Amino acid sequence: MEEHIYEAYVRLLKRELVPAMGCTEPIAVAYAAAAAARELGCLPDTVDICVSANIIKNVKSVVVPNTGGLRGLEAAAAAGIIAGDPARQLLVISEVTDENRAQITAYLNSAAFTVQESESGALFDIFISLTKGGHTASCRIAGNHTNIVSISRDGETVYSRTPKNQAPESSEDKELLTVERIIDFADMLEAADVKDIFDCQIAYNMAIAEEGLKNSYGARIGQVLLKANGNDVLTRAKAYAAAASDARMGGCEKPVVINSGSGNQGITASVPVVIYARELGASEERLYRALAVSNLVTLHLKSGIGPLSAYCGVISAGCGAAAGITYLYGGKFREIAHTIVNALAINSGVICDGAKASCAAKIVSAVDAGILGMQMFREGSQFVGGDGIVSKGVENTIQNVSRLAAEGMRKTDAEIIKIMLS
Repeated sequence: MEEHIYEAYVRLLKRELVPAMGCTEPIAVAYAAAAAARELGCLPDTVDICVSANIIKNVKSVVVPNTGGLRGLEAAAAAGIIAGDPARQLLVISEVTDENRAQITAYLNSAAFTVQESESGALFDIFISLTKGGHTASCRIAGNHTNIVSISRDGETVYSRTPKNQAPESSEDKELLTVERIIDFADMLEAADVKDIFDCQIAYNMAIAEEGLKNSYGARIGQVLLKANGNDVLTRAKAYAAAASDARMGGCEKPVVINSGSGNQGITASVPVVIYARELGASEERLYRALAVSNLVTLHLKSGIGPLSAYCGVISAGCGAAAGITYLYGGKFREIAHTIVNALAINSGVICDGAKASCAAKIVSAVDAGILGMQMFREGSQFVGGDGIVSKGVENTIQNVSRLAAEGMRKTDAEIIKIMLS
């Protein structure tokens, strides 16, 4: 592998695999509100929230952590204003006190909040405007969860990024991703280059999985699976990943390491791989290499779809997990490529109808499809070009899925949002 591609992959992992608390869309709203509040310098009387429809979809039903079980855009913004530290980005409301929680609830009852859908046409757009005593401050985040593109005070621009700069810094690195290169990268990976990233991902994501199995969150999908299906490695892989999502969607305050801007995708791309690595007695180095495959395949599949769409993102992460597990078993390009194609043929088209308890069940489906895709090829069975959206070659099939999700499901996304808001 060329040195510049190796370095790009390491950069990509460092940029994308970062800690976040709670569902990332309400946290991004809290981040924007905290940044605007810091600029205003006082507690605003009026909070105007203008966001794209997909943000509304993903914030509507999920619990905002550290708020005592509150949900919705207003709760996320209030948490950021009262107790947010914008310097911590996606951990913006990770240090909320009991006093702060009471203040958030009181503030929601005293301040004037308005919510409207953005007319910018952007899939990911958050604009928060705050007013107090004739003074205003605003913050806009666009493109991804931490991409602040403007901050203003009293109509004067304090910070801005030109449209040319608005694309995430990792875009160029993502363009270098192919399944074959990802496997080459994993084969030559120096553990020291990724140790901090993957140690954090393992520790955080397994900790919230354990939390989800111990306590009652959401629909308790992880607990249900273990009780109904036993304790074999496949059931554990699905159950632990689901339990992590159970806890995260239910407002658990433990952070996760995300992938493609999503905690559920970060969980799905990592937890099953860790479970299988422990079952197989894999070395730490082998686990790091498998996690590199899983996380980078997930990023590759998601890069053509975009951060928000009608296509459920954990489907990509389930493919990534299966690719990483196939690598643990000694699979190379041929085995991993067919695993990905098989999994995409099985499960592509699962809809995203916002962040909520059922996300955990979709993770189970995604991991199950991924492992079935691996088992199919091990038994000499596969889907081939011409079977539905499958084309000859893994990269062609990935492009087909990107087209399906980003273009074909655009109307589906609009209809999902209409249904949810009605």
